[in-house]
Amino acid sequence: MLNVEGLTVSYGKMQTVTDVSFNVGKADKVCLLGRNGVGKTTLLKSLIGLLGSGKGRITFEGKNMTGKKPFERSKNGLAYVPQGREIIPMLTVRENLDLGAIAHHPKETEALVEEVLEYFPALKEHLKRKGGVLSGGQQQQLAIGRALMSKPKILFLDEPSEGIQPNVVSEISSILNRVNKEKSLSVFIVEQNLDFAFKIAERYLVMEKGAIVSSGDVKGASVSEVKKYLTI
Repeated sequence: MLNVEGLTVSYGKMQTVTDVSFNVGKADKVCLLGRNGVGKTTLLKSLIGLLGSGKGRITFEGKNMTGKKPFERSKNGLAYVPQGREIIPMLTVRENLDLGAIAHHPKETEALVEEVLEYFPALKEHLKRKGGVLSGGQQQQLAIGRALMSKPKILFLDEPSEGIQPNVVSEISSILNRVNKEKSLSVFIVEQNLDFAFKIAERYLVMEKGAIVSSGDVKGASVSEVKKYLTI
């Protein structure tokens, strides 16, 4: 489905991602782990087209995505929930959701809203509220819901548990697992919260100094071995 081969990304003269290769299959669940500053978000932004790649190749369902603009990648089924959520604070919950469909599925907006709200019942009673007055957990749910409005095939999430209460984090993990199962949606999570990541992912990648230094199946993984890459 998604294949990344020898991806290298630089900021000016500084190389931040070096020769990274991995794949994500259909309905796969993968987490990318690592400390702050090791290149996780840079890699993610390169995958969805917000940053160009200096070298390497990104293909999705056999199509070359390297050099494609974010809109083109989104049209092909890639969706992104950024760190910090980035909902539009002055728009209502419903208006934020509508934005997720308007680019590719404007005629299906109503049906898609109803479908998404089945996964996020907590948002139903807040449809007319401004996004900016929601709690952090509600905003994160809204950001994920907005991404699902584009009917993606793979969902990228950057630190989705950051700054959110544990009970809401648990709820989000359950929702992502449910969406993955019911829609065969691939999920790719960038995280530092190992417990949260392992509740969702089936495979893990660990990044250090811009490179993938460890990978494997979550089932049977040595937690202590992975944690050594996450502690300072």
